Amino acid sequence: MDDDAIREAVDRLAGDLAGRYPRAAGLALVGLRTRGEFLARRLARALDGLVGATVPVGTLDVTVYRDDFDALQDEIRVRGSQIDFEPRGRHIVLVDDVLFTGRSVRAAMDAVITRGRPSSIGLLVLVDRGHRELPIQADWVGRRVETAREDRVRVRLREVDGMDRVVLVRGNDTGADERGRSAA
Repeated sequence: MDDDAIREAVDRLAGDLAGRYPRAAGLALVGLRTRGEFLARRLARALDGLVGATVPVGTLDVTVYRDDFDALQDEIRVRGSQIDFEPRGRHIVLVDDVLFTGRSVRAAMDAVITRGRPSSIGLLVLVDRGHRELPIQADWVGRRVETAREDRVRVRLREVDGMDRVVLVRGNDTGADERGRSAA
């Protein structure tokens, strides 16, 4: 996906959310660090234009909720969460860049619920690459990409990486320059 494809996907997904939550009543977006937070902000801006209402956006670091936290604690860095609204009774939509095994989403649900029981939790992802390890499925998907388990899907966003692009890196292509690979 290039920058136009990402913009079109975000606009389509915002339209889908506006259809599901007219006037954005009770809706809040929670982006998973790092790129999910920026996608959530983009979605909120697009929703504001569609429904004329400001949608609260929070940021969630799921690191300490991961089921492999103990094994990885020497390698991971906790960056913190910021949710400045009460999740209780709201329709929370978790936003992430890539859905793979489902483990980050499971951790995100645990993290949100510890802050208050929402009315519902939905999941929106820019890319679904399959290979789930848990029974988790996105409600809204920008693009589904067929991958091998050892492949990598790299999402690049201008807020973090200086460009918008989704790149598929084949598992046997470890020396490839991700910027030069074909967009997924």
